[in-house]
Amino acid sequence: MPIDTFEITEDEINRLTVLPRAEDPVAFVIFGASGDLTHRKLIPGLYNLACANLLPKGFAVIGYAVTPMDDESFRAAMLDAVKNSNEAGPFRQDIWDDFAASLHYITADFSQSDGYNLLKKRLDEMMVDHHCAENRLFYLATLPSFYTEIVKNLMKHGLNTVTDNTAWSRIIIEKPFGHNLESAIALNKVIHQAFEEEQIYRIDHYLGKETVQNILAFRFANSIIEPIWNRRYVDHIQITAGETLGVEHRGNYYEEAGCLRDMFQNHLIQLMSLVAMDPPVRYGSQSVRDRKTDVLKAIMPINPENLAEVAVRGQYGMGYIESQQVAAYREEPDVSPTSHTETFAALKLTVDNWRWADVPFYLRSGKRMPKKLTQIAIQFKRVPHLFFHMGPKDQIEPNILTIRIQPNEGISIRFGAKAPGPEMHIRQVEMNFTYAETFGVTPATAYETLLLDSMSGDPTLFNRADAVELSWALLAPVIETWQATRQFTAFPNYSAGTWGPATADKLLAKDGRVWFNG
Repeated sequence: MPIDTFEITEDEINRLTVLPRAEDPVAFVIFGASGDLTHRKLIPGLYNLACANLLPKGFAVIGYAVTPMDDESFRAAMLDAVKNSNEAGPFRQDIWDDFAASLHYITADFSQSDGYNLLKKRLDEMMVDHHCAENRLFYLATLPSFYTEIVKNLMKHGLNTVTDNTAWSRIIIEKPFGHNLESAIALNKVIHQAFEEEQIYRIDHYLGKETVQNILAFRFANSIIEPIWNRRYVDHIQITAGETLGVEHRGNYYEEAGCLRDMFQNHLIQLMSLVAMDPPVRYGSQSVRDRKTDVLKAIMPINPENLAEVAVRGQYGMGYIESQQVAAYREEPDVSPTSHTETFAALKLTVDNWRWADVPFYLRSGKRMPKKLTQIAIQFKRVPHLFFHMGPKDQIEPNILTIRIQPNEGISIRFGAKAPGPEMHIRQVEMNFTYAETFGVTPATAYETLLLDSMSGDPTLFNRADAVELSWALLAPVIETWQATRQFTAFPNYSAGTWGPATADKLLAKDGRVWFNG
């Protein structure tokens, strides 16, 4: 919905005050600046940071794309993007005028030297016009097929290095990082030729969400939680990322990627590593990422010979979302009418370490689900002995702790309590915490948090090279087996508006469990 108000509320001001201001001046170069990501996420996020006075004093944006524009037309396009953004805060003309003056644009092809020569010239100008020093932050908001070419050209034209030993250069790389293990290794090799690992920020916007970061605080800042966060008390863990949307305008991309590559290799595996990790020595990039990588190393490899026992795939057919009929995946734009791409996937994983031995982790994600839902559900073991006289009205169920990532961000726990009356009857009740009600503020968007961290030089919430390769290695047997048996799958096998194929329910049912749908 467009934002027409010119008043900024106290809530909006307070919304980002928990974030530290980026102090170092910086020239922010966005490759692919005419694209969807820049319009929907990057510029609205930077505008929100400007509203909260969190951008450094010396700051400039240089957009770089093949779409013909100059500075003024780029600023006009970004103004429209901010005014029509669901993520940008209330519009303030005075803030916008100052922010827009920092926006610049280069029309050039990613493969041509002329563009990089012009970029070098503009960067020199930014040091004078915007007092950006020599600090440079490159953001690859392009198709992944351009990543290698852009990095090689940055290196060829000396843009990856700085002459001032107090300055820095960094690069942010969007997902997907590679298409499989081999391509991820190759991409890491190319980028490491131009940048050191500490300069590379592989972004996963899920890790910037306030609720995801709160997993660490919830676990390690509360003495009543961490002692029961292990195999002795936890029965199993479910991680769900469901969307009501179909593939929309991303048919070409999704045909190549599919649900497993699009959601599991990054988002869901990252959430699993945060839930399962051991406590880090301190909250810092090296220590936190070391413990997350330990989890990835401990996940039991998937055996392709019994893949059907631990992996399920699906594709949606025609169905109904909120009483509105929607088309099948094969009828979506830019999708093959005989496509065998999965729009749903579910995995059963186990972590072979002291904390989690024999505790299954069930991961699922799908499009055209009944509701938008991203959550982590931790189901605890049943009590060892029930001494109550159970009647037909009694409800003795396992305790479930739910971390809601979206929507309605918060944490809830379900437990049994005595119903009012003279007799002992047990009912299930829920204690619920939500960010909006408890703190009275709206959390910063994921991109705001991550953009600030990249400008401040904090890679804690970004993926490291070894973690990316480990996650691809974990999924390789599933990807390869499904690719080899594409023609033997009976797609579509679930209706839009349902929770996926029946085989996904059977994946848990054979273990005596059911999916928790919120």
